[in-house]
Parts: sequence; structure tokens; C-alpha cells
Amino acid sequence: MSLLIALLLAQVGPAVTSNPQPVSALPPELRDRPKPRAAAKDAAAPAEPGELEACLGLENPVDAVDAANDWLTRAKGTERATAGECLGVALSRLERWDEAAQAFAAARGAADTAPWRARLGAMTGEAALNAGDAQAALDALDKAKADAGGDTVMQGGLALFRARALVALKRDAAAAEALADARRLAPDSAQAWLLSATLSRRQGKLAEAQQQIERAFDLRPVDLQIGLEAGVIAVLSGRDDAARKSWQSVIAAAPDSAEATVARGYIAQLDPAAPAETGR
Repeated sequence: MSLLIALLLAQVGPAVTSNPQPVSALPPELRDRPKPRAAAKDAAAPAEPGELEACLGLENPVDAVDAANDWLTRAKGTERATAGECLGVALSRLERWDEAAQAFAAARGAADTAPWRARLGAMTGEAALNAGDAQAALDALDKAKADAGGDTVMQGGLALFRARALVALKRDAAAAEALADARRLAPDSAQAWLLSATLSRRQGKLAEAQQQIERAFDLRPVDLQIGLEAGVIAVLSGRDDAARKSWQSVIAAAPDSAEATVARGYIAQLDPAAPAETGR
């Protein structure tokens, strides 16, 4: 077995790691959900319209943390959910993931509708994943899954988060089931197919991985992570020329990206005497 193949077999892959991601970078299935309106504090002191938007819009996250904490001291009832959401997002911008997860969880506890709790539960789970606590993430995501009920769009996004948590917990079979749910609920999600291809490849199911990465490519032809993964699957399947072509496409698309650096490293191991194209 070559060094390259050994490295690739050991690699989890860029799409199923638990590397920290901004909580604002939810999958499109969740990110584009409408946000609930802030509830009134009481009859005498109604909530400022757009207070959540103003809090989230503060450029300095430290200022946003201060504003959210101040808001929480004044908020009552369900308004604590909107104030807590701002606090969680601000803390995530500072990469204070444990605190962000706690803020989102507290906000979920103050929310008064199941869809609202589902969205805040998803944010709790993502922050916990970024904090490296996959079990806490899975617990939060399972609650969100129950809250989401028959909302297939929400359920599709949650399935992707649950797969990440399950992979981090080394529960690959359960992760595969979660990804099957994601593909069923969100068949046009390139991310679902990319995650599936990466996991199938790690499980040695190269034929399935090839079909899944082809579907991801069809949905999103220009995607650096899809290009990297396609090359990994190709080289493990003995198709070095296809792997080289895929990695060169990553370099050509974004020569200064981190993915291009990875692609150059792969090509250098595949062709030690022939340096990769620079893409410039």
C-alpha cells in the first residue's frame, strides 16, 4: 500500500470533521428559516421592534455579548429566547463554543413554539460540536429532531448535523442512517451527498461513494471539497488519472485556497517527479 493511499484511508475527510464552523454558517436548510419575532416584555414595556436584528448586527462581538447580557437582564418570558440567541451568536463569533451552546440551550428553554425550539436546538448542537462535545451535540440535536416534527426541510438539515455528531462519536452505522434520512428529505442538498460519499469511502464502500460524489458534483459542479473528495475516491479505486484531474480542478478554481494546498500535496505524492499546476 502506498503512503498516499494509507494517508487517504486514515483521513476522515473535510466534510465530516467536527472542525469549528461559525454558528451563522448553518446549512441552507436551517439558515434560511424565518426567525421568530421578539415577544413583548409586558403590556407596559413592549420589546423594541428589530432588537434582535440590532443586537446581531453589532460589528464588535464583544459589544454584542454585552448588549445581549444587558437585554437578558431586562427580558421576560419568551423574549429571553431572542436575547439568548443574540448572546449565543456573539459568543460563537468569539469562538467561546461552550458558552455559546449554553446560551442557545437556555434560549431554547424560553421559546414557546416547537419550530422555534427546533431551530435553537440545532444551533445548540452546532455550537456543542464546535466545542468538541459530540455527545452533548447529539443530545441537543435529538431534542431538535423531536421538536421539528413533520417539517421535512428542518429535519433534513438536522440529519446532517446528527451525522457529524455520530461520526465524531465513531458511530458510523448510525451516521450512515442519518445521512440516508438527509438524502431522502433533502435530495437536492449537495452537502448531504458529499457527507455520504465521504462516509461511504471511509467504510470501504467505494462504489457507493462514487455514485454519491457524482450526485454531489451534479448538484454543485464547482465546489472545492467535492473536488477533493472525488479525487480521494478515485485514487482509492485505482483511477489515478481521474484523481489527478479532480485535484487539478480544485487548484485551478481557487489556487490560493486551503483546499488547493491539500490538492497539491496529494498530487505531489501521486506524482513525486511532476509538480502540480499552480492554477495561475
